[in-house]
Amino acid sequence: MSYIRNLESQALQAKINPPTDSDGNFLLAAWKNPQLDLAQHVVYRNEHGLILLNRYPYSNGHLLAALGEARPRLMDYAATQRAHLWNLVDLAAALVDVALRPQGMNIGVNEGRAGGAGLPQHAHAHIVPRWNGDTNFMSTVAGARVIPESLDSVAEQYKIALNEAKKRVG
Repeated sequence: MSYIRNLESQALQAKINPPTDSDGNFLLAAWKNPQLDLAQHVVYRNEHGLILLNRYPYSNGHLLAALGEARPRLMDYAATQRAHLWNLVDLAAALVDVALRPQGMNIGVNEGRAGGAGLPQHAHAHIVPRWNGDTNFMSTVAGARVIPESLDSVAEQYKIALNEAKKRVG
């Protein structure tokens, strides 16, 4: 509800204070500004990349994993970089499992505009917790997603679960 109530002020703020990167790459902006991790819902970062909550989630707890270096396609990264990305994906999946205990999970990469990427200039993975019945008529009828919990609350759950998730992935 907070998101819906603030749409107009967010649009105005975006005009007054455009993203710090000229191409509007929010992942790169998050990477370059670790002092804003709390506000940007970054739940984990290391020397290679970060894991953060999707600001426009498909379901409660939807995470994004990305490397700090922006490249449009997975194959534009070196093999070692791709391995670092998948290590982030492993940790993100463990975080989802430990913190939210979903009944299932979608993990994927949308590459290029034609592939559904909302940010085609920066390859990233989606880790989406799923529960039976978690989709409803709202997205079909109203084009809106209904998320039962605030991003701040979910981010806190992930931070609490981080140590346990790290143990699971080794």
